[in-house]
Amino acid sequence: WKRLMRSQQQQTWQKIQDGYAAERARYEAELDAAERARPNRLHYDPNFVVPRYATLDIHLQPGGYVGDSLAGYVFHHGTKVFYQGDNDQDELHRQVVDMVAAPADGRVVRVIDFGCSIGQCTTALKQRFPQAEVTGLDVGLPLLRYAHKRAVDLDVDVHFRHGLAEDTGLPSESFDVVLCYILFHEVPERLFPVILAEARRLLRPGGTLTVVDAPNDSNLPAPNRMWLKFDALHNCEPYSPAFVASDFRKLIEDTGLRITHVGPTPTFLHLTTAVKDVAGG
Repeated sequence: WKRLMRSQQQQTWQKIQDGYAAERARYEAELDAAERARPNRLHYDPNFVVPRYATLDIHLQPGGYVGDSLAGYVFHHGTKVFYQGDNDQDELHRQVVDMVAAPADGRVVRVIDFGCSIGQCTTALKQRFPQAEVTGLDVGLPLLRYAHKRAVDLDVDVHFRHGLAEDTGLPSESFDVVLCYILFHEVPERLFPVILAEARRLLRPGGTLTVVDAPNDSNLPAPNRMWLKFDALHNCEPYSPAFVASDFRKLIEDTGLRITHVGPTPTFLHLTTAVKDVAGG
């Protein structure tokens, strides 16, 4: 059964990638046209060096998120197939954004979406907080270029920035809200506290962090552990076992953020929200 799952997924990705590659010039022209249409909304350095940990073929997508100029198209098409029609209009991402914790004072001027991928949560965040400046950050430039094109097509005014969640280079205390959606299980364990510290640094006092990701539980039942091991070894998810086994709540608290909610979501994912307390509050 697992062998069939892997083979089917490999064939699906390859078929999708081959289909887009056959018209590569057309799709790359679409990406270029979007950049010309809104040149001040996509920010990247051509000399940026992608860290090795981010170059893997995650979920067996050929070239991963950084190795193919059309990776955004391929990823979007492939995940639509995976969700079997349940996310064709970003329904699941809108659901995630509805769970994002807003600051207690209600002030939301700047929002950042760590690991934004093709920007489905990013555009949904702008629709939830229309007066805010919303930025999506990701290590995969092909994903960001597609995210930008998609936002232009949707006429949603957001920014996309090529960079690292562990080292954004953005000003301290400049954001009201940070979202991390299915980010942590796709980075090495050594980066968990580093990314959390960076999120705290970016948050202004009273700002909030929302994390939606795999549940953390060192006492998973045997079938869950078997699935996790298979996913890590044969579906190119090498970092997820360490995240699931981590005491993520303690990592957040050690960063200096105060947890306000921990619990399940309507899917298999887990929700954690935290706040950067106002000094003396």
